[in-house]
Amino acid sequence: MHEHRLRFVTRGVASGAPEGTESACLLSRREFLSGMAATAAASSVLGAGAVARSAPKPRFKIIGFTKPFQTAGPSELADIVARIGWDGIECPVRPKGQVEPERVEDELPRVVEALRSVGREVTILTTAITKLNPLAERVLRTASRLGIKRYRLGFWTYTKDKSIPDQIAEVHAAMRDLVALNKELGITGAHQNHSGAAFFGAPVWDIHAVIKDYDPRHLGICFDIGHATIEGLLSWPIQARLMQPYFAAVYLKDFLWQRGPAGWRLDWCPLGKGTVDPKFFQMLKQSDYAGPISQHHEYEVGSGVAMIQAMKRDLEVLKRWLET
Repeated sequence: MHEHRLRFVTRGVASGAPEGTESACLLSRREFLSGMAATAAASSVLGAGAVARSAPKPRFKIIGFTKPFQTAGPSELADIVARIGWDGIECPVRPKGQVEPERVEDELPRVVEALRSVGREVTILTTAITKLNPLAERVLRTASRLGIKRYRLGFWTYTKDKSIPDQIAEVHAAMRDLVALNKELGITGAHQNHSGAAFFGAPVWDIHAVIKDYDPRHLGICFDIGHATIEGLLSWPIQARLMQPYFAAVYLKDFLWQRGPAGWRLDWCPLGKGTVDPKFFQMLKQSDYAGPISQHHEYEVGSGVAMIQAMKRDLEVLKRWLET
């Protein structure tokens, strides 16, 4: 009886031959069927373990803002991110940031490639963009080409020489051209709510007055629950509910109020050691938001191993909050 031979062609890299060549592996029909049976038996033994490995991906990507180590080169950056365990990063592309805006076409692709080499991504760009100009357009077009879909806008501060409504109207007008470009490129620009007596966005209602007239796919908010809690210790749930339809990202950091000789001040602290209420994440899970959560570290985290360990601890706290 003749035995049928099955021929499998493999690339040289996989088979040990020089790259670009092919090698053939000849198996008898009996050997092939025997191998298939063994594979089926192994699959049966694996059972639940195989199912566990195919579990769906987590709903939220957890990323980190790389400002504390923004002087690291692409390879070192990728190594730090992988060791911490984030899914990606929020990358400063602004003056003195991870990437200088003027060099975005050369430097940002290197950062993206380094992150991809360790299975991570650049999820958000942090920029100083407050209006459309040639440099802003270069940054955003480069981001779009690299598949980066979100960016944080720069900051505005209120002045005393104009009324608050007039200044809100100016921000609204500045967004028109940016929103048009965002729509063309398929990306989302977003304000971050910040705390402080002069910041546009501190009370959150002013951000809402601007973005409510635009499509949230093109203009939204990087909702910072730390800053929202500073400004609204008891009212943050209202702010979160108001802004949730416009979430482009969620930012997280923690703080404590301290009383000193000059009065009350806030001190940033490790996650879970301060005032931010974990109930925010219960609300988040009940919403339809499924975007990134970005860890921010404004407290002293040291450098090297100490920094990585501090950021890993915060990551574990965040994961526990998301599980409860």
